[in-house]
Amino acid sequence: MPVTVTRPNHYARRPRAIAEMNVTPFIDVLLVLLIMLILAMPVQVNVTPVDLPSDTTKATLPVLDQNTITIDAADRLSWNGTPLSETALRAQVAAASALDQQPLLRFEPDALASYDTAAQTIALIKEEGADSFAFIGNERHRDF
Repeated sequence: MPVTVTRPNHYARRPRAIAEMNVTPFIDVLLVLLIMLILAMPVQVNVTPVDLPSDTTKATLPVLDQNTITIDAADRLSWNGTPLSETALRAQVAAASALDQQPLLRFEPDALASYDTAAQTIALIKEEGADSFAFIGNERHRDF
């Protein structure tokens, strides 16, 4: 009696569809977008360094004299409530910085004052050599 051998036909089966999503193109696009974001960030060019106290527990010496520099909503400068120009403010800060014991310069911009005017005023104070400088009135803007 002859023996018949049946072999399985592997070619007759149809391949099943892959149900998983190919995430490789998705990851490639995300990496390209990340690189573009990093390259598109502007470089910090104009920096005004401000010396801030590093330790708040340290005792501060009492300051005898204080002057307040304010900027109102219309970007007008004033020194102790007296309106003045930028050149007059520069002269006042230079005179205060020339004293042996420098008075505390209190800087109080209005909430609606332009940021550019405030930054220019801070730079002016720093250029004239004022060492004793403080921001005041910020607690009013803590809650929106």
